[in-house]
Amino acid sequence: MKLDVINLDGGSAGEVELDEALFGLEPRADILHRVVRWQRNKAQAGTHKVKTRSEVSYSTKKIYRQKGTGGARHGSRKAPIFRKGGIYKGPTPRSHGHDLPKKVRALGLKMALSDKLKNGSLVVIENVEGAAKTKALAAQVSKLGWKRALIIDGSDVNEAFAKAARNIEGLDILPTIGANVYDILKRDTLVITKAGVEALEARLK
Repeated sequence: MKLDVINLDGGSAGEVELDEALFGLEPRADILHRVVRWQRNKAQAGTHKVKTRSEVSYSTKKIYRQKGTGGARHGSRKAPIFRKGGIYKGPTPRSHGHDLPKKVRALGLKMALSDKLKNGSLVVIENVEGAAKTKALAAQVSKLGWKRALIIDGSDVNEAFAKAARNIEGLDILPTIGANVYDILKRDTLVITKAGVEALEARLK
């Protein structure tokens, strides 16, 4: 399938042939959900931690005599039933990540790309060269109507463009290797350079 290519000024720059295997799939919500869940779980820190009765700071002295009080026979204020005592079976540091087959991950990325094309939210630009100033780039982005956009460049991101774009709200840029389902779906517009299209096709073949 063919898609019009533009430049950063909004002018026409010809056409590009898009691979049907990457951009022509019918998106499936279950596949996209699985991949996004895998991504977010893998990114979760998992550093939550509570103190058990062996870790709380308290005297180890027996709190009162064993018999004759009319109360239960306690030996430590560290017990979970007491205020400021240790927590029983609370959260401990762990990884929230889980396995997901590589084929499913790749399929999810293809479906995310296809979804953007299907919804008319995919834009292909010639390149990102020539935009070295934040003010000028912000004016171009505003003119193009990109409010929440993700730009995917080739194998390496243009350094001057990255510097100009990093202070523009709602605009993010990634190299092809960093393209992922979560970042693609949470933006309104997906912008890919011609070099990015070629690199994505090579990556996902």
